[in-house]
Order: sequence, then structure tokens, then C-alpha cells
Amino acid sequence: MNRYDVTEKIISTKVAKGLQWEAIAKKVGQSKEWTTALCLGQMTATPEQAKIVGKIFGLTAEEQKWLQVVPYKGSLPTPVPTDPLIYRWYEVVSVYGTTIKELIHEEFGDGIMSAIDFSMDIQREANPNGDRVNVVLSGKFLPYKQY
Repeated sequence: MNRYDVTEKIISTKVAKGLQWEAIAKKVGQSKEWTTALCLGQMTATPEQAKIVGKIFGLTAEEQKWLQVVPYKGSLPTPVPTDPLIYRWYEVVSVYGTTIKELIHEEFGDGIMSAIDFSMDIQREANPNGDRVNVVLSGKFLPYKQY
């Protein structure tokens, strides 16, 4: 058994039971974005969170322990993603990455936006021309140190 096996069990159970990430997140007590990342193997659960997720998905005590192990982050199976939705994010970074970098450096200086001290919010935005996906990424600015 490994973390990947637990993730597969979670996904299979979610489909079989017709569960929604937002409802799962409410039970866990975290955002739907973070909870989804946890269940997909990208975050580390506390023992309490692992127990809640375990109850929702019928996980054994051993499987719950795997939710508490710090994962190997990065879940894409190929260097260039082939899934169309994920590829569009790759495209956004490929096309606008240098623009984002330039504007962050101009506003904040030499540093990075943290993906550790970070939050994400994904919402549906009604639009008469077709609903839009509104994604807000918020990460702490971490300046490079001089030494």
C-alpha cells in the first residue's frame, strides 16, 4: 500500500457515492481547494482530518496514516500535461508567465510568490455570454535575501 493507492480509493469511492468536494471540505473544516488537494495526494492531513476523511471514504487505519505522510508534491504524469484543462494552465504560464514575473518583480522586487503560504479560491462567475471560471491565487511574497 502507498499514498497513490489511497488516492485511487478516495476517487473511486467519491464517484461511487456521488460525493462533492465542497461537501467533503465542510466536514473536514477546510476550503474545497485545500481538501481536494489533500484527497488527491498533494497535502498532509492532521490525525483529526485523516479520521474524518477516513470515515467519509471508508479508509482503514493504515490508509488514514498515509494521509498524514508528507507527500511528494507534483502530480502531473508528464512534463507537458495532456489533459486539456490542465494544459490550458500550462499554456497560461507559458504565455503569461514572464508577464506575471515581470509585474510581480516591478511591484514587490526580487523574490517569489509562495505556494506554501498560499490560498486559492475557485468560483463560477455568471456571464450572459457563458459562465466564466474565476480563479484567485494568493501567495505571500518572499524576497530573496542578500548574504
